Amino acid sequence: MSNLYPEIEPFETGMLDVGDGNRMYWAVSGSPDGAPAIILHGGPGSGHSTRLSCYFDPAAYRIIAFDQRGCGQSLPHASDPATDLSVNTTSHLLRDLELLRRHLGVDKWLVFGVSWGCTLGLAYAIQNRQNVAALVAAGVTTTRRCEIDWLYRGIAPLFPEQWTRFRNGVPADQREDLVAAYYELLGNPDPAIRAKAAQDWHDWESASISIDPNSKPSAKWAEPSYRMARARIVTHYFHHSGWLEEGILLRQAHMLNGIPGVMVQGRLDLEAPLVTAWELSQVWKDGKLVIVDNAGHSPSDPGMSEAIIAATDEFASKTRSEEGV
Repeated sequence: MSNLYPEIEPFETGMLDVGDGNRMYWAVSGSPDGAPAIILHGGPGSGHSTRLSCYFDPAAYRIIAFDQRGCGQSLPHASDPATDLSVNTTSHLLRDLELLRRHLGVDKWLVFGVSWGCTLGLAYAIQNRQNVAALVAAGVTTTRRCEIDWLYRGIAPLFPEQWTRFRNGVPADQREDLVAAYYELLGNPDPAIRAKAAQDWHDWESASISIDPNSKPSAKWAEPSYRMARARIVTHYFHHSGWLEEGILLRQAHMLNGIPGVMVQGRLDLEAPLVTAWELSQVWKDGKLVIVDNAGHSPSDPGMSEAIIAATDEFASKTRSEEGV
């Protein structure tokens, strides 16, 4: 991880009223005069990690981070069972992005998405291509039903012990659709049932995030409020297939042509198998697919951070060249 740019404090932060009773936390770091770049975190519901900002040269970029609705420092927080998730959908997040862009006075920005953030970034770029200078996606997802089914059923034979515990966490008559079952458990009025469901959900996810069997999930996963918010949000999104028509992002990916970009994909990614990035690359001709051998889904896996930084450095150089710097 030594190749990452250093962590730096933001020079500007705020809470943006995005409507529906929601206020979105945002932060800007790096150079005030740098090329704007927006970071779309994963999950859904993981919140921004300061490490994601370290993929950008702070001398070259105006690095913009934010917490999507219901997580991180955004309010209201989904760990509170009273928080209304009906106003937390993909279309809401896409509108939030545009509100933030206009609030910060950005014309075009580089869009960087990780995991679920790739889905959000692709949807944003297709809908707002005139506002996207470049697109970098790491651990590519499009949130198709087949991708969700793989995560919560198809991958099971690779982790039989963890799968058995995950499956046994729901009533026997609800095991046909585990995403739906956990979605219901996380809405149960009994706080003990909700807490166990959030823990079981994260135990299963932690099994496959890295190819390193000794890797540990983020320390945030140990925080009950973090687990609850993230589990509620991710099951909410996946139960509704991200509110995306099945396969729509791949069918519309031709609209990305004209936008330069890079897809960074671990060949051994178990959570977001390579096939999705490859399918995207067949349509998005201006998107370069970089396959990192011996890497999984985590941006921390060997070779992933180097490939991501190579992409952001390349676009920073192009921006400076275009501006005559």
